[in-house]
Amino acid sequence: MTAILASALGFIDGSVVAIALPAMRADLGATLSQAQWISNAYLLTLSALILVGGAFGDRFGLARVFGGGIALFVVASVFCAAAPNAQSLIIARLVQGVGAAFMVPGSLALIARAYPDGERGAAIGTWAAASAVTTAAGPIIGGLLLTFGTDSIWRWIFAVNLPLGALALWLLIRHVDRDPNTATAGLDLPGAALATLGLGALAWALTGAEHGQSASLGLATFGIAALALFLWVEAHSPCPMLPLGLFADRAFSAANAITFTIYFALSTLLFYLPMTVISTWGVTAIEAAAAFAPLSVFIGLFSARIGRLEPRFGAGPLIATGCGLLAIAYVAIAITAPAMQFWTRTFPGCVVLGAGMALIVTPLSTTIMASVPAASTGTASGVNNAVSRLAGLIAVAAMGSLAAVVYGAYGGALSFGAADPDAAHAIATTRAFTLLCGVAAVLAGLSCIGALIYLPRAATQPQSMGGR
Repeated sequence: MTAILASALGFIDGSVVAIALPAMRADLGATLSQAQWISNAYLLTLSALILVGGAFGDRFGLARVFGGGIALFVVASVFCAAAPNAQSLIIARLVQGVGAAFMVPGSLALIARAYPDGERGAAIGTWAAASAVTTAAGPIIGGLLLTFGTDSIWRWIFAVNLPLGALALWLLIRHVDRDPNTATAGLDLPGAALATLGLGALAWALTGAEHGQSASLGLATFGIAALALFLWVEAHSPCPMLPLGLFADRAFSAANAITFTIYFALSTLLFYLPMTVISTWGVTAIEAAAAFAPLSVFIGLFSARIGRLEPRFGAGPLIATGCGLLAIAYVAIAITAPAMQFWTRTFPGCVVLGAGMALIVTPLSTTIMASVPAASTGTASGVNNAVSRLAGLIAVAAMGSLAAVVYGAYGGALSFGAADPDAAHAIATTRAFTLLCGVAAVLAGLSCIGALIYLPRAATQPQSMGGR
């Protein structure tokens, strides 16, 4: 239950923030670039430090580090709720991401350590299902508040983390045994600093490209150089936060590559769909929240069952089928978007999307956790979570720049996602959103091919599958 609540904190935060961004922009006077950073500030520190969080859990005890992450996340959430302007909110979101980096890896790793190999798939499926059900109410409640409240009501989506976090901490203290402190090596602080600098510069460059900033190329170059140096440091560090040896396992490498493409596409849709339909189609926030419902419902209903099917069919066929459904969903949404009819055209695509993700979540997580030794489950969980968050970070930054360019090419005179009923603005915004869905469809198709080629068709074994 503790792992489920902690996961719910992160899931609710991501989904409701996307729905609330139009209200945040109106209340705080935020630009599109600032709106991107309200999301990306959280993703930046989470992506860069989640590997450290996983390593901390392995070395100092999962329960101890897990609880500290929850506490920091909740404190930062309070500051998010009280933020007087966009800049303050972005800073608070940076700190919130740090807390999440130490909270998120522990939830899955605790489950992986608690259940034997034969029961792990079903247990992870139950975790995914329960987390989905728990978080399903988040967008719905947030959408109701945003629909019937004032623009400033968005602050409550952060305030709700206080009681949820307190309950999670109480359950952790009461029911979870603390792991012994097993620290035998130092911490990879140079690696953490380089990862943060590299990802931050790259995201800043991609976001700045929207404005045609001449510094974008220099920032991108600096970011790539910092990330290259990060990989060198990891290869030579006695205690790397990213053990490159894990990627020698074929299944582990393939699963993480597919994680990146899947979540790049999904993050693109979930971030830019609410901004499009609320600001230009006349859809209310509660209606836009319905786009998230199929994900929660299908994952909640079927993840445990899919976990039981995975030993019979293997991860590859299940994930490939799910990715095929994702590609169909993105194409359908792209084709029907110009009609600007949310319920009759766009929402059915979201239903197919939810069905596809239900086939993917559990087999992907099981493959990751089964590809590493038991002592490295925290690190493996951190790597996979970092990959999915990194995908979201790059997607929000890069696709925002692409959306802005396409928006301008179709005659848009304001800013993509700005609230305005003007017909020309709505058409330009929708055309840009359509192209983003096309990119997502291509990535889903590539993920399908990759799953068929590189992921196992038989039951995932606990030992390394390198060279299969």
